[in-house]
Amino acid sequence: MTETIDGVDGVGDAVSAADAERTRTYTWSDPLASFAEGAGMSGIEYLRAIAEGRAPVPPITATLGFDGIGEVAEGRVVFTLTPAEHHYNPIGSVHGGVYATLLDSACGCAVQSLLPAGDFYTSLDLSVKFLRGMTMDTGQVQCIGTVTYMGRRTALAEARIVDANGKLYGTATSSCMVFRAGDK
Repeated sequence: MTETIDGVDGVGDAVSAADAERTRTYTWSDPLASFAEGAGMSGIEYLRAIAEGRAPVPPITATLGFDGIGEVAEGRVVFTLTPAEHHYNPIGSVHGGVYATLLDSACGCAVQSLLPAGDFYTSLDLSVKFLRGMTMDTGQVQCIGTVTYMGRRTALAEARIVDANGKLYGTATSSCMVFRAGDK
């Protein structure tokens, strides 16, 4: 992924960095090919393959500029993100949708880490609490997702976003529907 600031306006006059239009370019891999590659793996095997660079990251990772998956364990996943200008809302802080996507990803992947090959899940709901604003000055944050209940058809997970000092920025709870390979 690259980010650039164009320092020249359409007439050719130099403009200040604050007035310059920004451009962000990124690439991603075919998500269906990645899904097919992971179909024969358990959830934890697939997530570890992504974390270790042996399988492509999902496109949302590039779209939002996640740093990656920092940890994968049974029932626990840690995502990292460094807030950047392209995450900002009109009031100069990270948009709530970035929080929600990060929290949803951590909750869902924590559930995925407990699924055997052939099983999958989908989020049923997500309840987010925004506790404080993030900016570029926040530095890298972690979003830690953990499973609190794993049933046959339903799983519950929670996630929290914290900075390097453990300061809490947001939390979420999620319910996921589980689809078992042997069920019709």
